[in-house]
Amino acid sequence: MAPSDGVETAAATSTETKPPEAPRTFTLWERAQILLATWLGYFAVRLIGPSLRWKIIGWENHEAARQLKKSLIFAFWHCEILPATWFWRKRGIVVMASQNFDGEYIARIIRMHGYGVARGSSSRGALRALVEMIRAVRKGSEAAFTLDGPRGPRHVAKPGVVLLSKATGAPILCFHIVPRRKWVLGKSWDRTEIPHLFTHTVIFIAPPIVVPPEADDDLQAAKLREVQETLDGLVLRGEEWKRMANGKG
Repeated sequence: MAPSDGVETAAATSTETKPPEAPRTFTLWERAQILLATWLGYFAVRLIGPSLRWKIIGWENHEAARQLKKSLIFAFWHCEILPATWFWRKRGIVVMASQNFDGEYIARIIRMHGYGVARGSSSRGALRALVEMIRAVRKGSEAAFTLDGPRGPRHVAKPGVVLLSKATGAPILCFHIVPRRKWVLGKSWDRTEIPHLFTHTVIFIAPPIVVPPEADDDLQAAKLREVQETLDGLVLRGEEWKRMANGKG
């Protein structure tokens, strides 16, 4: 058995030993809220996204990842989901979305912007969702992870992205988006960011990270630390850019 088949084998074993989880059900009031949130979210992305004045730093890293002739795995923080949805739209990128209330309307919004969705989270259906993403990437689709989703801790990377890279050979491409002006939803666990209309916005893209198929637990842990440190470094670069853009440098 190839090492990259380990996750799929584990999922198959899990499926044999317990019945599939039933889809999450919602009350009538929850379904109404989900419908409202879906359309509000869709139009927020559709309204704000085209107005943003983008600057891209590190596109050569995206091109270097392309030269590896593999699908890509995009990795970023949950708080950036609105501008990220617009920037990478209509590419068929498969994203993991949780099966809770928030995940339901997020899944609907991103589908409307041209994404695929694998349903699961760290607490519910994670293994099945990861296997779905592995199969999609092996067929040529790209994938994306909000590494600290669906419930945090904020800006702490979880290991799913490393497992996906190990299983598929696809490089991990970390990125970070920084709007110059934004609203922050302070009551949300991730402090969701909503860029102001027409604000200057920069996306930082880091060099690709590849996890070899033979990676043992120690190497996987090292690669996860590399992902964490890469994103932490991008956040620091974003803070410096914002200070300079606001005349505080």
